[in-house]
Amino acid sequence: MTDTHASASPGRGDAHFVVLPDREDAAAAARLFTRPGTRTLPHASGRPWLIGRWHDDEIVTAQAGSTALAAVGCCPLDAPRLRRLAAQLRDLTRLDALARSTPGSFHLVAALDGRLRVQGTASGLRLVFHAEIDGVRVAATRADILATALGRDPDVEQVAVRLLWPVPHPLQEAPLWKGVTAVPPQDALVVAADGRSTRHSRWWTPPEPVRALTAGAALARDALAEAVQARTRAGGTVSCDLSGGLDSTSICFLADRSPAHVVASTWPGRDPADTDLHWARQAAQFLPEVEHVVWDAEASPLVYTDLLTIDDLLDEPTIGVMDRSRVLHHLPAMAERGSRLHLTGIGGDHVAWCSEAYYHRLLRTRPLFAVRQLRGFRALWQWPLGGMARTLSDSRPYGKWLGDSVGHLRDPLPTTVTGALGWGGEPRLFDWVTPEGERLAARALRDAAQDARPLHRDRGLHADLEQIRSCTRIIRQWDAMAARAGVPMASPFLDDRVIEAFLSVRPSERVSPWQYKPLLAAAMRDVVPEVCLRRSNKAAASMDASNGLREHRADLLALWEDSRLERLGLVNGDALRDLAQRPATPGLRQAILYSTIAAEVWLRGLPHAAKAGATTSL
Repeated sequence: MTDTHASASPGRGDAHFVVLPDREDAAAAARLFTRPGTRTLPHASGRPWLIGRWHDDEIVTAQAGSTALAAVGCCPLDAPRLRRLAAQLRDLTRLDALARSTPGSFHLVAALDGRLRVQGTASGLRLVFHAEIDGVRVAATRADILATALGRDPDVEQVAVRLLWPVPHPLQEAPLWKGVTAVPPQDALVVAADGRSTRHSRWWTPPEPVRALTAGAALARDALAEAVQARTRAGGTVSCDLSGGLDSTSICFLADRSPAHVVASTWPGRDPADTDLHWARQAAQFLPEVEHVVWDAEASPLVYTDLLTIDDLLDEPTIGVMDRSRVLHHLPAMAERGSRLHLTGIGGDHVAWCSEAYYHRLLRTRPLFAVRQLRGFRALWQWPLGGMARTLSDSRPYGKWLGDSVGHLRDPLPTTVTGALGWGGEPRLFDWVTPEGERLAARALRDAAQDARPLHRDRGLHADLEQIRSCTRIIRQWDAMAARAGVPMASPFLDDRVIEAFLSVRPSERVSPWQYKPLLAAAMRDVVPEVCLRRSNKAAASMDASNGLREHRADLLALWEDSRLERLGLVNGDALRDLAQRPATPGLRQAILYSTIAAEVWLRGLPHAAKAGATTSL
């Protein structure tokens, strides 16, 4: 399907595929995706429908006449139920209700009367892309699959965009190749019977945050329990992170209620002030049936480990490469203990907490309440009063805010209050980005700003959705890496039903300077012992990051030798090589290298990476 090296073949849990229309003229396109090891699922006509890589336990299919349905991923629907749905399907829009009500996390594909519908998840964890190939419209779950079929090199402007820190909406959703189109997570792709005409059809809208905490807590508990149940109901052995934080602890206790045998995994931090192990052991005391494995803190890979040897096939740069070794290190040992799936608490920070930007609206609708809360946030986060006042009084629409950021790309990093209470983090470029890199990134920002719309009119909900999608863009890559390592990962907090349940609660009760994750604590009150709910912080792992800079500076220096980004004219290689020899530089503690490293590692990992950009149009 892609030009891969043999060692990068996908494993269970890394299903990827293309979807083809039921037409004779799709045969030429189908041949481009048929490789040794790929599987084909046909239309009723016998022509190829899905071509790709998946395992039997990752797909549920059904056919009724010429109508066909497929759910690929974690889907609790069985084949008989799906077959009944296929027999009753008369309109593709009726699948909206199915997608909005089914737990789990999966791609949903339908064929009806020659038309196609393909969708991923609202979270952005499962994405859809499409392109015209040999005269027909082909959908895929990875952008690089389509780019390889088109014979395209990366678009240098899009690579320059990925050097921004952060990459704001909607630029982070753009594929890295011209000719490939991304489907927004809230939309489904619909391909007409002619096999060429397409439209994006909205199937998901975030809930209005109007529920009280009490009612919302019950809904959140049920949704999270159902998400864990979808992964554990088959029994066997599953492993779980148990960091001692509220997120992973909640997942562990819910998994313990399932038919599966649970192995809990704890990596203590190297910092003596890190209390993760204390909280993890406290939780384990209440889980007598759970096997608790505590790893040697000194054996945990540091941030920046093995950057030179990453050969995972990624369809976009991801800052997840910085922690790749840390994320995957214990998975082989979990496989030895029989784990078929590793559950994480990732996403809890993005779902169970929420953005303080809601107070931009609350200050105008509930001023006395908002002022009291904002005083608490100021004390908690040490926000400067002037920065708070400027951000809260800023009423620019999103497109204007995004356009104005073009003139500030070289400014110092903004204070944290600007991103916390505004539309989001203001994008910046760093000193080593060349004038050409700045020109390309600025052009893309200006173009996007002309018709940019926020993810929601409320700055808080926009920020929540953007942070969830930023998280899932990392996790989708980690999930593929983990599957290749032998134990697929799952993050129940990032299921659509779970996200909806948490987002439906009033922000005034969901985020508070006086209580840590109050909604999750309330939701887990009858699941997790009270003593385990008392933790009000989390480990920062800053020592692992700073030590990683020092211990791996030789690797960082080697990374910038013959830099792909430098070849493209986007960075000053001398500046990066000089910085690699000064790991104690204060600014490096703020992760300012992450976006640049992500882009460099991605370019190096591309098939035929040596010529990337050589024929790409600017």
